[in-house]
Amino acid sequence: MTESPTIAVMQLAPGTEEEANLAQIAKFVTLAAERGASLVVAPEYSSYFSIPLGADWVAAAQTLDGTFVAGLARVARGAGIHIVAGMLEKVEGSARIHNTLVVLDPAGELVASYRKQHLYDAFGAQESDWIVPGEITAPETFEWAGFTVGLQTCYDLRFPETTRRLVDAGATLVLVPSEWVAGPGKVHHWRTLITARAIENTVYVAAADHAPPVGAGNSMVVDPAGLEILTIESAVDVATVDLDPELVERTRVTNPSLANRRFGVVKRDPR
Repeated sequence: MTESPTIAVMQLAPGTEEEANLAQIAKFVTLAAERGASLVVAPEYSSYFSIPLGADWVAAAQTLDGTFVAGLARVARGAGIHIVAGMLEKVEGSARIHNTLVVLDPAGELVASYRKQHLYDAFGAQESDWIVPGEITAPETFEWAGFTVGLQTCYDLRFPETTRRLVDAGATLVLVPSEWVAGPGKVHHWRTLITARAIENTVYVAAADHAPPVGAGNSMVVDPAGLEILTIESAVDVATVDLDPELVERTRVTNPSLANRRFGVVKRDPR
């Protein structure tokens, strides 16, 4: 039997200083690696965060070959680990930017990226004032320790077809870096939706959020049967848990909901 791979989720409270954000990520990556993790998931907006979202975010945005990704690459190489984190990405010729996830492998190579597709125009917020949604293209996945890993971001979690597209592309582990804003009922929504996405797709879901009081906290990992196997409640912290790549297939024997479904996912043009 092969050794179970270990994943880590970190719960952060990023600010406006890139070096400080990278230092916190590096500290938690080191701790995670010491505990055996080979994949670490940081939240959405790990490169820069302020309240409210505004012109300063556009000014702080970078290209994928900028200093933030370079900093993550150094950390990944130093720890020999995969790192996933959210950043602000420049959009050429636009006054708006992308909300982007990047994946660095243990050699520090950028092996995948994802631009958030569902923007948080809800609960009184208007993310689309400053953010450009990612184009709907074939899901970009990467391989890690026997898993095919898919990416989505925060508000995407409220759209079950987003996760289903990733699973149709072969994902057996879905990562959800987020800045899930705190508020009435929001922790309940967060925990319920993560669990639902795991159960209905029979996959692992690992979600990393911002810490309270701005974020809802409760960064967590849920297994393919919907069991919560890791949670960070309110602390700025990192936690690790072992995963079992074979559990996905075993769960699908018991719960063959994917095989039994009668509908697919198609692109819908926005209103």
